[in-house]
Amino acid sequence: MEPIRTVARSGGRLALLYGLFAATLWLGAGALLLSLLLRYGGLDEASLPSLALAAHGVSALAGGFTAGRRAGQKGWYVGLLLGALYALIVLAIGFLAADAPLSLQSLSLLATAAGAGTIGGMFGVGTRR
Repeated sequence: MEPIRTVARSGGRLALLYGLFAATLWLGAGALLLSLLLRYGGLDEASLPSLALAAHGVSALAGGFTAGRRAGQKGWYVGLLLGALYALIVLAIGFLAADAPLSLQSLSLLATAAGAGTIGGMFGVGTRR
Protein backbone atom coordinates (compact mmCIF):
# COMPACT_ATOMS: atom_id res chain seq x y z
CA MET A 1 0.00 0.00 0.00
CA GLU A 2 1.27 3.45 -0.97
CA PRO A 3 1.55 6.11 1.70
CA ILE A 4 -0.88 8.96 1.18
CA ARG A 5 1.82 11.57 0.69
CA THR A 6 3.25 9.79 -2.38
CA VAL A 7 -0.03 9.42 -4.26
CA ALA A 8 -0.31 11.96 -7.07
CA ARG A 9 -2.93 14.57 -6.39
CA SER A 10 -5.28 15.63 -9.12
CA GLY A 11 -6.47 19.22 -9.19
CA GLY A 12 -9.27 18.45 -11.65
CA ARG A 13 -12.25 19.55 -9.58
CA LEU A 14 -10.68 22.78 -8.40
CA ALA A 15 -9.41 23.38 -11.91
CA LEU A 16 -13.00 23.32 -13.17
CA LEU A 17 -14.05 25.88 -10.57
CA TYR A 18 -11.15 28.18 -11.46
CA GLY A 19 -11.98 27.73 -15.13
CA LEU A 20 -15.65 28.55 -14.60
CA PHE A 21 -14.66 31.66 -12.68
CA ALA A 22 -12.35 32.77 -15.50
CA ALA A 23 -15.03 32.03 -18.09
CA THR A 24 -17.54 34.10 -16.11
CA LEU A 25 -15.13 37.04 -15.97
CA TRP A 26 -14.50 36.85 -19.71
CA LEU A 27 -18.24 36.57 -20.38
CA GLY A 28 -18.86 39.70 -18.33
CA ALA A 29 -16.19 41.59 -20.26
CA GLY A 30 -17.58 40.37 -23.58
CA ALA A 31 -21.14 41.31 -22.66
CA LEU A 32 -19.98 44.76 -21.57
CA LEU A 33 -18.07 45.23 -24.83
CA LEU A 34 -21.06 44.12 -26.91
CA SER A 35 -23.34 46.44 -24.95
CA LEU A 36 -21.05 49.39 -25.51
CA LEU A 37 -20.70 48.60 -29.21
CA LEU A 38 -24.45 48.27 -29.53
CA ARG A 39 -25.08 51.57 -27.77
CA TYR A 40 -22.26 53.78 -29.02
CA GLY A 41 -20.88 51.94 -32.04
CA GLY A 42 -22.39 51.13 -35.37
CA LEU A 43 -23.31 47.59 -34.34
CA ASP A 44 -26.54 46.28 -35.80
CA GLU A 45 -28.91 44.21 -33.65
CA ALA A 46 -29.18 41.60 -36.40
CA SER A 47 -25.51 40.63 -35.93
CA LEU A 48 -25.85 40.32 -32.16
CA PRO A 49 -26.61 36.55 -31.97
CA SER A 50 -23.46 35.59 -33.88
CA LEU A 51 -21.34 38.00 -31.84
CA ALA A 52 -22.83 36.65 -28.61
CA LEU A 53 -21.91 33.13 -29.73
CA ALA A 54 -18.37 34.35 -30.41
CA ALA A 55 -18.25 35.91 -26.92
CA HIS A 56 -19.31 32.58 -25.43
CA GLY A 57 -16.61 30.84 -27.45
CA VAL A 58 -13.92 33.22 -26.23
CA SER A 59 -15.16 32.81 -22.65
CA ALA A 60 -15.04 29.01 -22.90
CA LEU A 61 -11.58 29.21 -24.49
CA ALA A 62 -10.26 31.33 -21.62
CA GLY A 63 -11.94 29.10 -19.04
CA GLY A 64 -10.54 25.96 -20.67
CA PHE A 65 -7.08 27.53 -20.73
CA THR A 66 -7.29 28.32 -17.02
CA ALA A 67 -8.68 24.88 -16.14
CA GLY A 68 -6.07 23.06 -18.24
CA ARG A 69 -3.26 25.06 -16.72
CA ARG A 70 -4.51 24.34 -13.20
CA ALA A 71 -5.09 20.65 -13.86
CA GLY A 72 -1.65 20.10 -15.39
CA GLN A 73 -2.68 17.01 -17.35
CA LYS A 74 -5.45 15.85 -19.70
CA GLY A 75 -6.15 19.39 -20.82
CA TRP A 76 -8.45 18.36 -23.65
CA TYR A 77 -10.59 16.38 -21.21
CA VAL A 78 -10.74 19.13 -18.58
CA GLY A 79 -11.43 21.74 -21.27
CA LEU A 80 -14.20 19.63 -22.78
CA LEU A 81 -15.82 19.20 -19.38
CA LEU A 82 -15.51 22.89 -18.69
CA GLY A 83 -16.98 23.90 -22.04
CA ALA A 84 -19.93 21.52 -21.70
CA LEU A 85 -20.58 22.59 -18.10
CA TYR A 86 -20.30 26.26 -19.07
CA ALA A 87 -22.80 25.81 -21.93
CA LEU A 88 -25.22 23.88 -19.72
CA ILE A 89 -25.10 26.62 -17.08
CA VAL A 90 -25.71 29.33 -19.69
CA LEU A 91 -28.60 27.33 -21.21
CA ALA A 92 -30.12 26.69 -17.77
CA ILE A 93 -29.92 30.39 -16.90
CA GLY A 94 -31.52 31.30 -20.21
CA PHE A 95 -34.26 28.73 -19.71
CA LEU A 96 -35.03 29.75 -16.14
CA ALA A 97 -34.67 33.52 -16.50
CA ALA A 98 -36.03 34.20 -19.98
CA ASP A 99 -37.99 31.03 -20.83
CA ALA A 100 -35.64 30.46 -23.77
CA PRO A 101 -36.50 27.10 -25.34
CA LEU A 102 -33.91 24.55 -26.41
CA SER A 103 -33.29 24.88 -30.13
CA LEU A 104 -30.64 24.52 -32.79
CA GLN A 105 -28.88 27.62 -31.40
CA SER A 106 -28.61 25.80 -28.06
CA LEU A 107 -26.83 22.93 -29.78
CA SER A 108 -24.50 25.33 -31.56
CA LEU A 109 -23.69 27.01 -28.22
CA LEU A 110 -22.93 23.62 -26.70
CA ALA A 111 -20.70 22.63 -29.62
CA THR A 112 -18.90 25.99 -29.70
CA ALA A 113 -18.25 26.08 -25.96
CA ALA A 114 -17.12 22.45 -25.82
CA GLY A 115 -14.78 22.87 -28.79
CA ALA A 116 -13.33 26.15 -27.55
CA GLY A 117 -12.90 24.75 -24.03
CA THR A 118 -11.10 21.72 -25.43
CA ILE A 119 -8.67 23.86 -27.42
CA GLY A 120 -8.12 26.16 -24.45
CA GLY A 121 -7.46 23.20 -22.16
CA MET A 122 -4.85 21.78 -24.54
CA PHE A 123 -3.04 25.09 -24.76
CA GLY A 124 -3.34 25.59 -20.98
CA VAL A 125 -1.60 22.30 -20.21
CA GLY A 126 1.10 23.16 -22.74
CA THR A 127 1.97 26.40 -20.96
CA ARG A 128 2.37 24.83 -17.53
CA ARG A 129 5.97 24.52 -16.36
